[in-house]
Amino acid sequence: MKAVVMAGGEGTRLRPLTSNQPKPMVPIVNKPCMEHIIELLKLHGLNDVVVTVAFLPQIVRGYFGDGSLLGVSIEYSVEESPLGTAGSVRNAAEHLDETFIVISGDALTDFDLSEVIDFHKNNGSLITIALKSVENPLEFGVVIVDEKKRIKQFLEKPSWGQVFSDYVNTGIYVLEPEIFDYIPEGAKYDFSRDLFPKMLEREKPMYGYPLEGYWQDIGNVNQYLRANHDALDGKVKVNIPGIRLEDNIYIGEKLNLDHLDNIRGPALIGNYAKIDPEAKIQPYSIFGNNVVIKDNAETDHCVVDSNTYIGSGAKVSGSLIGKNCEIKPNATIHANAAIGDECSIGEHSMIASNVKIYPFKVIEAGAHVFSSIIWEWRALSMLFGRDGVSGLVNVDITTELALKLGMAYGTTLDKGAQVTCSRDEHPASRMIKRAIIAGLMSTGVNVRDLRVTPAAVNRFGLKRGSAVGGIHVRTSAWHTEVMQILFFEPPGSPISPASEREIEKYYNQHNYRRAFYTEIGRIMYPARSYEEYIQGLLSNWDTDKIRTRNFRFVLDYSYSSASLIAGQMLSKLGAEIIAMNGFLDESKGTLSSRFEDGPRLRKLVQSAGADMGITIDNAAEKMFIIDEKGNEISPEKTLFLLLKLMANSERRGKIAVPLTVSRLAETLVEGTGCGILRTKVSQAALTEAASQPDVIFAGAVGGDYIFPAFLPAQDALMSMGKLLELLALSEKPLSQLVADIPDTTLLRETKSCPWSLKGAAMREISESVLDEENVDRLDGVKVFYDRGWVQILPSPDEPMFEIFAEGDTIDDSRELLERFSAKLDEVMAAHEQEA
Repeated sequence: MKAVVMAGGEGTRLRPLTSNQPKPMVPIVNKPCMEHIIELLKLHGLNDVVVTVAFLPQIVRGYFGDGSLLGVSIEYSVEESPLGTAGSVRNAAEHLDETFIVISGDALTDFDLSEVIDFHKNNGSLITIALKSVENPLEFGVVIVDEKKRIKQFLEKPSWGQVFSDYVNTGIYVLEPEIFDYIPEGAKYDFSRDLFPKMLEREKPMYGYPLEGYWQDIGNVNQYLRANHDALDGKVKVNIPGIRLEDNIYIGEKLNLDHLDNIRGPALIGNYAKIDPEAKIQPYSIFGNNVVIKDNAETDHCVVDSNTYIGSGAKVSGSLIGKNCEIKPNATIHANAAIGDECSIGEHSMIASNVKIYPFKVIEAGAHVFSSIIWEWRALSMLFGRDGVSGLVNVDITTELALKLGMAYGTTLDKGAQVTCSRDEHPASRMIKRAIIAGLMSTGVNVRDLRVTPAAVNRFGLKRGSAVGGIHVRTSAWHTEVMQILFFEPPGSPISPASEREIEKYYNQHNYRRAFYTEIGRIMYPARSYEEYIQGLLSNWDTDKIRTRNFRFVLDYSYSSASLIAGQMLSKLGAEIIAMNGFLDESKGTLSSRFEDGPRLRKLVQSAGADMGITIDNAAEKMFIIDEKGNEISPEKTLFLLLKLMANSERRGKIAVPLTVSRLAETLVEGTGCGILRTKVSQAALTEAASQPDVIFAGAVGGDYIFPAFLPAQDALMSMGKLLELLALSEKPLSQLVADIPDTTLLRETKSCPWSLKGAAMREISESVLDEENVDRLDGVKVFYDRGWVQILPSPDEPMFEIFAEGDTIDDSRELLERFSAKLDEVMAAHEQEA
């Protein structure tokens, strides 16, 4: 039986170690990772090896040759252009005419390959995937199997809401040559994204076999260090070169070493190394051949490749040093830093944590390096989150970050492009926005500065104007010290994940475009942005109908910038407005002000004989209402009120709501010609659904309402005007309309769960409902029964689960909630006992 070792990876996330060598050639305990894989193959009798190569193939060929020195036979298959994982194996089809195994040359493992091969043959499988249970499956392909281990579903790099299992695809496959009939020749084709879904759709025999043992993808610096440390600890069965002494100290041949008193294990010292008597070698130090460590130098948790010199007094901690480097006296290299081959680090210099120094660089004496010195792409950090780019002001979100963020965004755009910028009233928002503008201008991008304005005005301008993007800076609704930087693209939607990754790439690369002095961007201050926005609002309302009702209502602006706009707009609606908090106050920017001013608002509605009270949040995105009797209407009832009124208007189309909204939504639209579109439970998913052409309304429990005819995003002023229009059309008081909406039996519970158990919990919950007839896995796991439904939803941001249950009665809901809550408790208790 032959084995295919995939060795074509560039390993971009592991640079600078892989800048001038393929990823399978990076050393793990002083041997290329791929050498450990070939030794594993030989251990299981797999002596005929085909190696697929692409990036710097001569390095792989030069080291392994024909494989005879390792006791195997190696043939090579070269990709002239990128073919993807399946395409590269298809390229080697001439060598593969019987059952074969595919394994990555850049992931460290000691799996029992014979076990998965035997399973494959005994089950008559076409494809068998070796699976591994991991704590955090987000970065891998998740696989669901039934009790016979037949694959039922898999998903590449899921979100927490899509984690149905903690079994992940390890990239080790046992395959039959018939698969080549389904892989196009000479085309880029991937196993996980292309071939496996096709085979699953055609119901071909595909199995997933969970294996015990060690498996570690070496995708970044942390994983690389972990693999080396695990090898020293014996967590993975590999052959470590050298003689093993006590305390797991391994030493090579012909060392220049007086004694072991200054060496603490586990450690590995390569051949011909020289370690001075006063050097301090702390645990998990790994040195290649010919490494020199001078007196008073100190190393710990590091990997130092061959022919590198570490001068006296230098400190290397938790970092990687390439080949032929010189670390001069008293230099300091901090954790997770990585130094490429043939670099010189000057005396008394300091390389900060997470900095990457690419090959052939010189760091001058005394320099303190806090950002990477590179010439090519490196690993992305998670700059963007659920709320754009966010963090504490002047801690996480600094002017330096904002400047570089503006430069990175500008680099992704054409010179001369226009970006609209806006902010809330806080001085910190002004500071950050101006830094972003400076960065944009430096790349040759022009800026339309709206100054203080709601984000909706910025979004609306993207729908109508020539700008290619928008940025809004504001403080968080929940914490005034947290800053949020939001990015938009036409027609006013949040930017796509692909655009986020592109910005992150340039941000982390520090590879910004620099405009010539004649191309520096310009700042413009649009004169009619408010007027155009107001006109857009008015054209989307039936203003004549609103005027006929002569509404009187109390409007709480929550100190938002919407107060700068609403006066001009409301004067055209024939309504009598009693305003509260209609001025800017940077100290009142959180939602807490809504709860503080709630009693005053309710009393004012009653005493003024108003038709209602309306509160908009400080960001002018959420709307909350009070009826004419001073009763606060819950966000759930408000959603159903708007949903019902929209469905009973003359508009026809779909209404988008998250999966966790009560099934009352479907009941309320019956017979109206409208339908309910269920979305994932996130603001991004709701916004994406609202962009579909047949969606007339989208909303969630929490005050977020979207009217796509105006803007595919939440806007409190639009929601307020549409509410007035719909109430005018109904001619009933608000309290009566709300009273006509039935109460729901929906219950919700949150349960804490350690991050390390979330994947296992989702897998076991998912497996426990495999026999149920009606299961929805769009987001989490939602199970439908005759008397109700229950949904288990892992939080993407917190170590917890949310459980939603809705039955025909409140007792049914409680029974469903308690049943699945108990399941989660059982899963966590079982895994805690195992630990």
